[in-house]
This record gives sequence, C-alpha cells and structure tokens, in this order.
Amino acid sequence: MKTLMKKLLAVRLWVALGIYVFVDIICVGMGMGVPFFCILLGLPLGWYIVKRLTAEQADMRDILRKALLYAAIAAAITSLGMIIIWGPLTVASLSDPATDFAETGVPMILYEPKASFIGWIVLMIAISPGLQLLTTLFASHLTLLAWLNKAS
Repeated sequence: MKTLMKKLLAVRLWVALGIYVFVDIICVGMGMGVPFFCILLGLPLGWYIVKRLTAEQADMRDILRKALLYAAIAAAITSLGMIIIWGPLTVASLSDPATDFAETGVPMILYEPKASFIGWIVLMIAISPGLQLLTTLFASHLTLLAWLNKAS
C-alpha cells in the first residue's frame, strides 16, 4: 500500500491532472449531470494536493498558494464540464420563446418555472464548482494542519 501511495505522489502533474479529469467525468456521470459527487471528490483531492506538495517542499506560503491554485483548477474543470452539459439546453431553452420550462425536467426550486430553470443552471454551472473549491480547500487545510502537528 505504501508503494502505491509513493507512486501516486510521484506521478507527473499532467498525468495527475488527466486522472483527475477522468474521475471527475465519472463523478458527473454518477450524478447524472448534477455535480454532487464532484463536490465530494474535493475531499480526497484536497488531501492528495497537500500530500503531494508537502512531499516536494516545506515552504508554507508556496504550499498554500499552490493548494489554492490546484483547487481552483479542479473547480474550473468541473465548471467547464457543467457548461458543456447544461449550456446547450440553456441556450436552446432561453432563446426559444415557446419553451415550457415546467417540462424541461429541471426541479422547480422556485415558484416560477423560468426562474427555477435559471436558478438551477446557476446552481449547476457556478455554485456547485464553487462548493467543490471550498470542499477541496477545507480538506487541504485539514491535511496541512495534521501535517504541521505531525512535524512539530
């Protein structure tokens, strides 16, 4: 198990990014277009980011800066996936004046169907990747705290 972990931490950055994109696509598929599992993916991702960064360097400023950068890249990848999934439906629905928003299959989270549709799209494209960013940062900071307690 330790050799597998050493191999995962020693993987090139681009290979790790490719693995992340693959797992993110699987998580989007498991949620059927809703990035709930992508948000949960932020927990192991934050752990992996800090484990990888602390294996390479010990400067706290660089670790925190790179953890934020990698978490933002992960959230941007998820946001891009959401734009690819939900974008065509959004453009087609909002550009057609005859669209029945109650029949789009989107949950009616607000009282008005069109407002519910717009709210759902904002939730999928903007808020969910933001939650993934926060989850990744939370996990990375907890892992960094554990690393600091272990080091002292």
